[in-house]
Amino acid sequence: MTKKPFNGVIKLDVRDSKPDWGPFTLPRAPEGSPNVLIVLYDDTGLAAWSPFGGGINMPTLQKLADNGLMYSQWHTTALCSPTRSTFLTGRNHHLNGCSCITEGAQGFPGWSGRLPAECATIGQVLQDAGWSTYWLGKNHNVPEQDIASGASRSEWPLQKGFDRYYGFIGGETNQWYPDLIEDNKFIDQPYGPEDGYHLSKDLVDHALHMIRDQKASNPSKPWFMWLCPGANHAPHHAPEEYIDKYKGKFDEGYEAYREWVLPRMIAKGLLPKDTKLTPINPLPADVANPGDAVRPWDSLNAEEKKLFARMMEVYAGFSEYTDAQVGRLIDYLEQSGQLENTIVFYCSDNGASGEGSPSGSVNENKFFNGYPDELSENLKYLKVLGSTDTYGHYPTGWAAATSTPFQMFKRYSEYAGGTCCPMVISWPKGIKAKGEVRNQYHHSTDIVPTILDVCGLEMPKTYRGVEQYPLSGVSMRYSFSAKPDGKTTKKRQYYAMLGTRGMWEDGWKAAALHVPLTGKGHFDKDEWELYHVDADRSESTNLAKKHPEKLKALIETWFDEAEKNKVLPLDDRSAAELLGVERPSEEPPRERYIYYTGTSPVPEGVAVNVRGRSYKILADVEIVDKDCSGVIFAHGSRFGGHALFVKDRKLHYVYNFLGIKPEQAFVSESELKPGKYTLGMEFIRDKAGKHGESLGKTTLYVNEKIEAQGDMRTQPGKFTLSGDGLCVGRDSGDAVSEDYKTPGEFKGGSILFVGVTVEKGQYLDLEKLAAAAFAVD
Repeated sequence: MTKKPFNGVIKLDVRDSKPDWGPFTLPRAPEGSPNVLIVLYDDTGLAAWSPFGGGINMPTLQKLADNGLMYSQWHTTALCSPTRSTFLTGRNHHLNGCSCITEGAQGFPGWSGRLPAECATIGQVLQDAGWSTYWLGKNHNVPEQDIASGASRSEWPLQKGFDRYYGFIGGETNQWYPDLIEDNKFIDQPYGPEDGYHLSKDLVDHALHMIRDQKASNPSKPWFMWLCPGANHAPHHAPEEYIDKYKGKFDEGYEAYREWVLPRMIAKGLLPKDTKLTPINPLPADVANPGDAVRPWDSLNAEEKKLFARMMEVYAGFSEYTDAQVGRLIDYLEQSGQLENTIVFYCSDNGASGEGSPSGSVNENKFFNGYPDELSENLKYLKVLGSTDTYGHYPTGWAAATSTPFQMFKRYSEYAGGTCCPMVISWPKGIKAKGEVRNQYHHSTDIVPTILDVCGLEMPKTYRGVEQYPLSGVSMRYSFSAKPDGKTTKKRQYYAMLGTRGMWEDGWKAAALHVPLTGKGHFDKDEWELYHVDADRSESTNLAKKHPEKLKALIETWFDEAEKNKVLPLDDRSAAELLGVERPSEEPPRERYIYYTGTSPVPEGVAVNVRGRSYKILADVEIVDKDCSGVIFAHGSRFGGHALFVKDRKLHYVYNFLGIKPEQAFVSESELKPGKYTLGMEFIRDKAGKHGESLGKTTLYVNEKIEAQGDMRTQPGKFTLSGDGLCVGRDSGDAVSEDYKTPGEFKGGSILFVGVTVEKGQYLDLEKLAAAAFAVD
């Protein structure tokens, strides 16, 4: 904001002075300025939703499409955090320091995981111009090490131009037991799933509350709201009645779905009549990642078909249920007279997700641990898919199906399957066309310029004393009144994600054949393909040999864009390897961590790291009641985690390895009578298993006495991306073990502290130090 000079008169006596309120008055948005609502789904391909011809019923989206425009060539970065960063700033994701998800940040300019000062956000610009600004739901734009009660808030929503925030900071969360933050603090969910809780409903409840609050006091003030539900990201969770709406709808399989949906998309004008269907397994065998392959439907047995179809039913129910919640918000805006002058963007952040493996998963966390799914294990959960008992993800075949007619899906930025996503824009006051399609090529970097355009604002050239990077995107406002197939104002757009690369310019696209997260490297050996997208929308015909000069020019353009946007170096390492990189934090890594009761859950990114190493947990506990029980220490959830707790007067330690039954449980022989104790366990790592898991022996202790012993394995990667932080004296969110229910508060005694160490000292030596703490109590 530019500070106005004081033009009043100041004398000794106020009676002789003249006031001037100009320098002290906050800016007001121009009269008639629109509200802005962005509804940003996750992991959704172009062929998923009914307005675009898909099989998932989306009544609210259809209502907006009928009253606005559908975009058939709107693109993203192919991954969530990077796309969301472009929504924040209007700059390419590498300029935002967001090359991939924030958990994969590296010490390079395009990979830092922090927005540079040269990238002011749309929230900051609108807030300064007089809009109320709200962010609800998924964030995933905060560095992992900053997601902690005592960490810096510099990248949190309230510091990025948002008046209010309610949602989850990480990449995903349990929809039944979410990890919630309100404004700048961690909070517990307001009620549980047994009372009807689901995150999609909760988010819209808070969205309505925020707008109603504002209208009660400042009815003339416009607002900007970014609503980011957990849908359709894993875990796929939905009320059973919504899942059951789709019983039998996907029984013919994913190849049949592709054949069914393509003519529907063509009939709606979203694709040209001659659009070809690409192969469902398009990559050559010597290049393809087996984890991203699609198992042909006719190769499945009857049980597999039933399981895979149900997984898609859950995904569809999740999507429609969330759309119904958004519908409550749209209905309120209509009833209150606000919808007429609200521009709504309803879209997704990347293509459908192939992270569920060829056979799907009841626990998506296996993917991030590099651990294969067991089909027999998954089949056990058929009847409870979508419930609190699962953390599910559909198989790759459905990702390919809902990405029709393109090749591949999320993470693959060289192909439209990863980048081409549904987008509807509705603005009754500003868009005369109703129910039409726009085929102009656009990208997520174009949303901020469009918002600025319709709000009559510009991105400042200097913000808070820092010269700003120019916007990477262009306004889409011209398309509101353009012909459906009119020329786009977009000139070029590079793509780069997890080692994959693409370059679009003037209707042509070069694609480097590379598979993400494989660790193969050798990017200089990548084979480049060429597609004339204007004539071949599905990117089905490689013209590299026919037009070598065109391909060469596009490759050179990619490297030019890479230089301008800080893209290099490229990185295709595995998920477990990428997520496991040690990153600097305000607190240097240490060998001994001390935790106390009464604190917020400690997120995994800053909690003690026990992955791939020996570790010990010790707790100084005083038992007062003979029936004392509850959680002493817990980290993770039923889908991956470990907990130390008292039950039935005995000490228990459970390591829940990726939710695979049975739980690895150790129980003391002795009963715990009233008194002071040092309780704990020790895991001694012996070797690595074939999937990177640690194998070794666990010992359970009461004071210095060994109470239980046995073999145990621990996860190679994180317990979960959903949060479920480290807790003392309770277990927040979803319980690690089925032997207790959350919050499982420790009752009938007190916990002095819990120490978790990865140091080399033996357990019994540390036990003496812990016991000494009681001497000064």
